[in-house]
Amino acid sequence: MAKSQQTFSKTEKEKKRLKKRQDKQKKMDARKADREENGKGGIQFAYVDHNGNLTDTPPDPTMKVEYELEDIQISVTKKEDLPQEDPVRNGKVSFFDTSKGFGFIIDTENNEKYFTHVSGLIDQIAENDKVSFELEKGMRGMNAVKVTKI
Repeated sequence: MAKSQQTFSKTEKEKKRLKKRQDKQKKMDARKADREENGKGGIQFAYVDHNGNLTDTPPDPTMKVEYELEDIQISVTKKEDLPQEDPVRNGKVSFFDTSKGFGFIIDTENNEKYFTHVSGLIDQIAENDKVSFELEKGMRGMNAVKVTKI
């Protein structure tokens, strides 16, 4: 006689599937009964008010804002529209190791620390020197380049 192909794990999986189906049917029946008992189920229409929030009441027409088609811009702000800022910054050398050829400069405006390398120096610098510099994107953040003593 041949042995049954139905293993223990297959029967357990089948039981779980059947239980899941029954639970789903019970939930559907409960929602249906609740809907019949209470009338309508939830908000029939959702409106967006002038602040962008969802509500169940229509928005006030007096709060409506009209926009011209030409005023709508779908793009990144153009460089000529941005205010021009001076690329030269001032700071103070907080640390500089001449043997290794790198150091850090603290910006006087925002107290940010920027890395600087000997390849980005114009003048020789030492600790506590006041310097002017420009920023350039480096591998690990912004680097101070074109560093000159003030």
